[in-house]
Amino acid sequence: MVTGAAQGIGLGIATRLAEEGASVILADIAHTKADAAAAGLVKQGLRVSAAPVDVADDGSVNALARRVDAEHGKCEILVNNAAIGADTHIETMTMEDYQRVIRINQDGAIRMTMTFVPLIKKAGPGRRILNIASIQGLRGWPNQIAYATAKGAIVNFTRALACDLAPHDIMVNALAPGFVDTPMSIQPDGSHEYDSDWFRDIYVKHGRIPMRRFGKPVDIAGPVFFLCSDDAQYMTGQLLSVDGGASATF
Repeated sequence: MVTGAAQGIGLGIATRLAEEGASVILADIAHTKADAAAAGLVKQGLRVSAAPVDVADDGSVNALARRVDAEHGKCEILVNNAAIGADTHIETMTMEDYQRVIRINQDGAIRMTMTFVPLIKKAGPGRRILNIASIQGLRGWPNQIAYATAKGAIVNFTRALACDLAPHDIMVNALAPGFVDTPMSIQPDGSHEYDSDWFRDIYVKHGRIPMRRFGKPVDIAGPVFFLCSDDAQYMTGQLLSVDGGASATF
């Protein structure tokens, strides 16, 4: 189960897991996009389906869990990826702005986890929960009060959850992407973040991203697969940064 899987990082993760043999559900509030993405992957011979979900709504998440239970009887891997971006400066942000981001980016992952843990336990030992955090959950960033707060919470949610679920042999980890080329990279004026003078000067020319490029969804999908594979069977409560080295230069 991958939330926010209609596009971007979520779709990259879902594709890689399906390529490795998993039967994957692309869950997204943008159900038309998810349906189209799933159809494209099915044509490639992958076992993929799509399902609508609003991670901010109890009824929607419960309905998704009932569907998974009826169709599969279990969930072996849950990837909490669904999130929205927002520019929220403290002097202009409203509580409504703040709470919307928290409701989706933070509470959505917690809601999905609470609802799906029984299905994950039904799948037996060695199951995985993978939360997509962000390097912004570890560092400050202008105009990202709500987003950074939510992603920071995801990091510690992962650690605490790992402690709760370890006795059930369910491993819980988080991955913190850096700058990745997704629809969230498009600025309010329609330009791409990567093309801005300030970004190219600081992060590319002067190497604040040592690899001097944006990441791609496929760059995130590989490490996610590792954390969900048997090669990571003694890892839990950990955060893995995948950011081209950006966090090393802060």
